[in-house]
Amino acid sequence: MKKLIAILSISAVFLTSCGGDKKESIKQEPAIAVKVSGISANNNSPFVTASGKIEAENAANLSTRMMGYVTKIHVKVGQKVGAGQLLVSINNTDLQAKKAQVDASILQATAGYNNAKKDYDRFVNLFKQQSASQKELDDMTARYEMAKAGLEGAKQMRNEVLAQFSYSNITAPFSGTVTNTFVKEGDMANPGMPLVSVEGATRLQVTAMVSENNIAAIKKEMAVKVLVKSSNKNLTGKVSEVSASATNTGGQYLVKINLNKTDASVLSGMFVNVQFPVANKVQVAKTEMVLVPETALVKQGQLTGIYTIGTGNVAILRWLRTGKNFGNQVEVLSGLSANEQYIISAEGKLYNGATVSVQ
Repeated sequence: MKKLIAILSISAVFLTSCGGDKKESIKQEPAIAVKVSGISANNNSPFVTASGKIEAENAANLSTRMMGYVTKIHVKVGQKVGAGQLLVSINNTDLQAKKAQVDASILQATAGYNNAKKDYDRFVNLFKQQSASQKELDDMTARYEMAKAGLEGAKQMRNEVLAQFSYSNITAPFSGTVTNTFVKEGDMANPGMPLVSVEGATRLQVTAMVSENNIAAIKKEMAVKVLVKSSNKNLTGKVSEVSASATNTGGQYLVKINLNKTDASVLSGMFVNVQFPVANKVQVAKTEMVLVPETALVKQGQLTGIYTIGTGNVAILRWLRTGKNFGNQVEVLSGLSANEQYIISAEGKLYNGATVSVQ
């Protein structure tokens, strides 16, 4: 019995010793040094912002007024074309036959006109010599005028046929770039159906929608700044058009901006943010705008968040709903309360629940 108690005592001492060593082996991770900043609230923004899209100043979807099979597409998407260059050919066999008929009618009308003119000139001379009556001259004059009108009608019919040939040969209305082809060779082209789209490569413009609260601040010829979202490049331009009605746009007013020439790679269809400077005499609706540096944001898939300081100097990941970009700052629509601090930089890798030390 005494031997059993001794063995249990030794085991207890051994276990206690092991437990103490394990406890001493757990080391607490040092706090991560971070820098914090309060939110930037702009209650009286010096500009009005609006989202927009870059478009070509000259753009057209080309179609035809006749029905026929597409026999040849002479261009490809992305190809540069000049004004008047042939783009699409449509089968015009029926027009060729109609043109042959019109040419034949012109020959017939020309022969009749020449014959009537000779007879008319002859009867005029006979009438002067009193060898023809007034009735005979009047009849010959009517015959001559009818022959003349028939020839003119045949010529106008030829002009109509020749005009229809322009609808079977689709040409570029201006110099630019082919942006899309809607048909293939062998497809049936119908009147009004788009065949090819062309955009002019000379001038680009931005179309933006401005709310009714801010449209009073927008003036024609106003210089504006344009931020391209995809490349984060800044462009400049001037307001060229300001719509005076929002009847068909749901309370949003259309504003067009002509972009100044730039060496930046800008393509039609890119989305932008436009900043309109506010005139001193124009009252604009006050909106509280919360801006945070883009470098402070954390992105995980489709989610965007930011680290804040919790109780006990612990980093807490807060998910946000963001809005527009203004240079290197991002508008926060929800997720941060007024004057709440957030972490802008850290000397180590942050994670949710990490101990931090504010510098």
